[in-house]
Amino acid sequence: MKKIEADYQTLRKIRSIADYQFFPSIGDKLFPREVTISYSQKTGKIRFVYLNDDLLATIRSNDGKIALHLKGAERILENTKKPKLRIVILKDIVPFIVQGRNVFAKHILEVDPNIRPNDEVIVVDSDDKLIAVGKAVLSANEMLAFQTGVAVKIRISKSTNQSLNPQNV
Repeated sequence: MKKIEADYQTLRKIRSIADYQFFPSIGDKLFPREVTISYSQKTGKIRFVYLNDDLLATIRSNDGKIALHLKGAERILENTKKPKLRIVILKDIVPFIVQGRNVFAKHILEVDPNIRPNDEVIVVDSDDKLIAVGKAVLSANEMLAFQTGVAVKIRISKSTNQSLNPQNV
């Protein structure tokens, strides 16, 4: 796929999606002026967003929402304070999550109270280091209250990122 520098309208569109999906004003920080865009060959819609050849996010074709990649998650972490958009997990569990395993409710220390099921979330350790990105299965209250069950389905972790093909997201 060919990467094209984002024009004003496209930049405004992807920033608006980020503001809606995450919280107001994060779009400017997540997608700076220098981003490049790849479009779907089948639909002609925005598919991938890059910054300096690093994949920041994918715009999902089924619902038009953002699926973060590790570089995009890093940008959010740099521009927000804990626990915004984060799930903080026990240090003992980090090796399992890095392997791509899901996060269980009993392993969560702290969570952004605004997280709802199906939200895109960033999984960090207690030192606020990025571990993985995934989709919430439970609400914030449920994650803290439950002692069993999957709380976050991991999509990309630190170790799985090297072999990740953007076409498969």
